[in-house]
Amino acid sequence: MFRLTPVVRNLIIINVIVFLGQAISPQIDIGSCFGPGYSRGEDLLTAYLALFNVHTSCFKPYQLFTYMFAHGGMMHIFFNMIALAFMGPILESFWGQKKFLLFYIITGIGAAAFSVGIDLILGGGAGSMLGASGAIYGLLMAFGMIFPNMEVQLLIPPIPIKAKYLVFLMGGLTFLMDRSGSVAHFAHLGGAVVGFIVVKAWRSQGGSYY
Repeated sequence: MFRLTPVVRNLIIINVIVFLGQAISPQIDIGSCFGPGYSRGEDLLTAYLALFNVHTSCFKPYQLFTYMFAHGGMMHIFFNMIALAFMGPILESFWGQKKFLLFYIITGIGAAAFSVGIDLILGGGAGSMLGASGAIYGLLMAFGMIFPNMEVQLLIPPIPIKAKYLVFLMGGLTFLMDRSGSVAHFAHLGGAVVGFIVVKAWRSQGGSYY
């Protein structure tokens, strides 16, 4: 049974509310771009998805933040929220509420910026971004760095593994599980990279950060 801490609980609630909002919205291509004068301007629910999606062809700065709270399907939000419910309370208890929320937002935005930057360098192909995965991979990296020898129980397969090895396992799987290009793998990588940098910076400062 997960014991949710306040910030983790609120993040899960926000993600679920947004996901339910998506469920009642028209089924559209989440990679589409809707500007101020788009042809279906009367359809506010259609614009709802465009608000949250990050795609460099129609990039808006606020999407670096809003994309973290929408998901592409039931399994997508399920596994992200399970990971948040597992790692989040431990890190929130360790850092405190403010530091944990700051880390979550920094890694989420950093993951988006990293992916958009790669997309610009490659000329496209980094994948549309949707979901909390970037921030989750940031939490995963922090968890592995701060509690490297803590054993965690995997869901599939149901075996124990040390946190430091879980980081490498999940980092590798993000590139192996989907080869269609529909998953923003570089956002996952970006979240882990930014998470590593933030933890190292906080560790060097000492005090309540680490």
